[in-house]
Amino acid sequence: MKEEFPELASSGCLDNVDPAYPSKDGKYAFTQSAVINRGMSALADLRKRPEKVIAVVSHSGFLRTAIGQAQWNNADYRIYDFTESNEYGLILKEWKETEERGGGLGTSFKGKAPIVEGDFPDEKTEKVRQHLGEQIQGEVTKEVPP
Repeated sequence: MKEEFPELASSGCLDNVDPAYPSKDGKYAFTQSAVINRGMSALADLRKRPEKVIAVVSHSGFLRTAIGQAQWNNADYRIYDFTESNEYGLILKEWKETEERGGGLGTSFKGKAPIVEGDFPDEKTEKVRQHLGEQIQGEVTKEVPP
C-alpha cells in the first residue's frame, strides 16, 4: 500500500497497516470465523485507546456480523459502550437512544440482526476456492457449485 499511496506513507498513516492487507485469505478471508476474529481484534484495539469517544466508519455488513449484530442503513450511526468481555471477546451495549430508534437517523432496522445462513460461504468451500485461486467477490454466497 505504501507504493500505491506514497503521500499517506510519508505521513506515517500506513505504519500500522498489515503488509498482508488486502489479501483475501488467512485472517482476511471472507469466512465467518475470519470476519468475527477481525471484529474482535478491532474491538480489542479500540478498547485500548485512551479516547472516551471514537467514531468508527466501516461497511454495514462487517459492523452487523462482526461488531454489533445490528442492521445499518447508509450513513446511519449507532452508539455503544463496552460493557464486559467473555470467552468470545468484548461485549458492546448499544445506547437505548439509537437501539429503540433504529440507529441515530432512525432509518435502520430495529432490534438484533444476527448472522444468518447465507451471510458467508461454507468455510470448506471457501478454502477450496482460495486454494484454486478463485475469487468470490460479487457471487451469491448460497450458490455453491457441486
